[in-house]
Parts: sequence; structure tokens; C-alpha cells
Amino acid sequence: MRIQRSSRTIATVAACLGVVAAAAVDASAGADGPSHVALVGRAVLPVETYADGPRSGTFLPPGVVNGITFPLLSQPVQGFSSIVDGRQPGEYLAMPDNGYGTKPSSKDFLIRAYYIRPDFKTASGGSGTVEVGEHISFRDPLGLMGFTLVNDSTADRLLTGGDIDPESLQRAHNGDLWVGDEFGPWILHFDSTGVLIDPPFAIPGVHSPNNPNFPAGSATQPNSRGFEGMAISPNGDYLYAALEGAQIGDPDQSRRYVYEFSVADKSLTGRTWQYRTIQPGYLIADLAALDAHRLVLIQRDTGSGLTAVFRDVDVVDLRQVGADGFLDSHTVVDLTAIPDPDLISLPALHPGDVRLGDPYGVACESVEAIHPLDGSHLLIGCDNNFPNKGRNPNLADDNEFIVVKVEGLKS
Repeated sequence: MRIQRSSRTIATVAACLGVVAAAAVDASAGADGPSHVALVGRAVLPVETYADGPRSGTFLPPGVVNGITFPLLSQPVQGFSSIVDGRQPGEYLAMPDNGYGTKPSSKDFLIRAYYIRPDFKTASGGSGTVEVGEHISFRDPLGLMGFTLVNDSTADRLLTGGDIDPESLQRAHNGDLWVGDEFGPWILHFDSTGVLIDPPFAIPGVHSPNNPNFPAGSATQPNSRGFEGMAISPNGDYLYAALEGAQIGDPDQSRRYVYEFSVADKSLTGRTWQYRTIQPGYLIADLAALDAHRLVLIQRDTGSGLTAVFRDVDVVDLRQVGADGFLDSHTVVDLTAIPDPDLISLPALHPGDVRLGDPYGVACESVEAIHPLDGSHLLIGCDNNFPNKGRNPNLADDNEFIVVKVEGLKS
């Protein structure tokens, strides 16, 4: 696959998502020794990184937005909403969402997941590049989606952002890929090559305004508030899919539901949990399993740049439900102020970049990917909402990945 990159200098960028625990611990040791929480690696993929494919962004108004000229000549590699392990150590599979935020504007954005291999910048060095390799194309050649697709008349029936909005990704033990979607919301089952092998799995009584199977005005879930996060149990038996936002008619707009889905039975188990956000407008951005009972999740606001003031990483235990019926949780990382004692985030890549140095702050609007590397390190990635801005007041966001050392994640 041919990858085009912009001419922006990335010599100071470094990232390797396959950082080993020993290197991370070494990188986190500053003059005062290891800290409870610390930034130990950072990866940045330039926003203008493109892959082969048809023209994209043709349904957006032509012109320049935050330095990006539309329409695009091919497919942008951008907007990663989920990250899972790749085929070998140091490689990861990163999945973008539906492209440009809406169904009408994203009909020429192909739904893919890219194999990426960054080389982390740490206190002990790093090359400063992110390698983008092959991709998986999600498609429906068997005609299982149940409605007319953008590419309905083609043999491959490649899925686009006009068909689904994939926000969460997990790999089963047999290699199959499970995707959480927002347009249904649905849980989608693909084989390891990206072919849809089951009809979409819906949640009874829950549908968004983008669900084509329901009349307009009947939505129970707000637009873009579907399955933003989805974890898989370590034994591969269960998926835990979380709604990003509250249901429209819920009198408690801070309530978020987590649904358990049996991979073997291909059905909901009937078990659900309730999680309460700090404020009604805050969102569950992603979640992942730490062990058989504990999940780590991101709760965030909708700010960006200097207005991003709340984005916490919390841990919940599915066995621990409070007297109010909600999961107990505790915060392990404040993503707005991560200690960076070794100044890994400096120097700035672009003049005017904000929230770098000690502490480092996640500045993108949609920090939407979390992946435990081991018992004390978390990989966190941003959906840059291409071509939105946050890190820099004048430029579209690059794709940022960080590794955060967090003591105490082990049970």
C-alpha cells in the first residue's frame, strides 16, 4: 500500500507503540525516580498522511479547512477511535471512525483499520516516525447489513462512513473482529479479513436517528452517542459495549449503560451495568479489560485545546456496584495534566502548539482509544476529528498516541 506523507517536519516526533515494559520503566525514571503516573512515550502521525484509494471529502465544501485542502486525492489515514494488538510485537491495528462526522459527508470515506508501527519518543531516544502498513477493508459482500449501502451495486460492497460509524474494535481469540457502531447502534461481526459474517446485532429499544430501520423522529439515542467503547474479556467470552451518551428519555442524563454480549452465543446475555458520569454532558470515550472483572475507561468532556478541562481514566470492577445501582469507580489518570518529568512531549512540532511539557495535556477533542499494554502501562490514542484543531489553534490535529505509566493497575 502506498502511503503519502505531508512535508511537515517530524524529525522530533517519536513513537513506538510496541514499547516494552523495561524501556518504559527506564524512561519514566527522572531525577526524582519513578512517579505514580508519568508520560513515558509519545507518537505523532502527521495529519496529512494518505493511503491509496478513491478521492475523499468530495461531499464537503471545496476549499481549505485548518490547512487541509478539500477534496482529497485519496483516503486519509486519520481519526483513530480504537487500537488493538497487531500481528506481531510492536505492531497495532488502529481503526478510524466514519470519516467526516456525518453520514452525508462521509459517503466516500472507506471504512478501514490500519496496521501501524510507531517508534516511541522516550527519555532514552526514539526515531520519531510512525510506520503505516497494510489495511483491512471492512465490507459486506454477503449482503448482511440489511439496508442499501453506498456501494450496494458493487461486488465487494465496501463499507463507507455513509453506512456505519465504527468507534470501537476488539479482536476475538479466533481472529474475528468485533466492531461497536454508532449509527445503529450495532455490534458488528467481521472475519479477520474484514468481511461481515453476521447481520448487525442491535440493542432492543435503542436506536439512533441514523438507523435506517426506524422512522425519522423516533430515535431513543442521540446522534453520535452509540457504542463508542467496547471491551473484550481476557478469555474472549464476552464483549462489554458502552453507550457514549445518555438515552434521550432517561431522566438521569448522567447514566450510561454497559451491555454484556456473549461471543459464543452471539447474543446479549441480559446483564447490564450503569455508570455515572461526573456531568450529564460528559461521555464514555472507550473502555478495555484489565482482567476478568475490571475495566479501564475514558470519561471526557467535549472541549479541545485549552478548553479541554476534563478527561479522566477510571477503573471499574463489574463486581462492585454501589447502593445507588451504579458501578463504583476510581480515577487513575487525569489526561489534562500528565506528569512529563523527562519532557518527552517537547520540543513542539509546530509553532503555537499548546499543553506540552510538564504537565502534558491531551488536547484533541476526542480522545477515544485506550489499550492496556501490561499491568502498569496504558496506550491512549486520539481521534483527531479530521480536519479539526486542538493541539494548535491554527492547524488541523495530527494523530497522537501516548503511553502512560500508571502504577496500581494490577489487581
